[in-house]
Amino acid sequence: MMGNRLSKIYTRTGDSGTTGLGDGSRIDKDDCRIETIGDIDELNSCVGLLICELEDKDCLRSSLEEVQQNLFNLGGELSVPGYELILDQHIADLEALLDEQNQTLPPLKDFILPGGNRAASVCHLARSVCRRAERRLVSLSKQTEVRPQGQSYLNRLSDLLFVFARIIARQNGGSEVLWRHRSENKS
Repeated sequence: MMGNRLSKIYTRTGDSGTTGLGDGSRIDKDDCRIETIGDIDELNSCVGLLICELEDKDCLRSSLEEVQQNLFNLGGELSVPGYELILDQHIADLEALLDEQNQTLPPLKDFILPGGNRAASVCHLARSVCRRAERRLVSLSKQTEVRPQGQSYLNRLSDLLFVFARIIARQNGGSEVLWRHRSENKS
């Protein structure tokens, strides 16, 4: 719930290197909390890009649109210390979706490289940004108390994005790009 809507995009209040949190307090723009919120925002942008790469009829789109809502909520939760927006149910929902979607794939026998097609590559990019956001949230949790649900959510989400990348790479007769062990690489 936003108390005030922005009627003006620039405020000049951040010109000194600080930014406001949702509770009205100000902190440095390079504070670990702001870095974490920024990584989650970047992840949300990557998920948005991925959605644009998928066809309208793709069943993964609605799941990713829900993920975007939850990522925005996670950023909001971190900008208002003590706020609770990511719940255990959100994590359980990701786990159920992960189990459902992973059943459609053959067992993993090799490492997979990012690629296969543009959409799968964008999905892998989102996965790697998700891992960074998760690491940043771990760093923040070492400095101040944060709810553990956010970290669990990001951990499950990165797994889900990996599974989605595998599915997307296989669409339309495509395939995943497998890593070749050093002894298998051709000079």
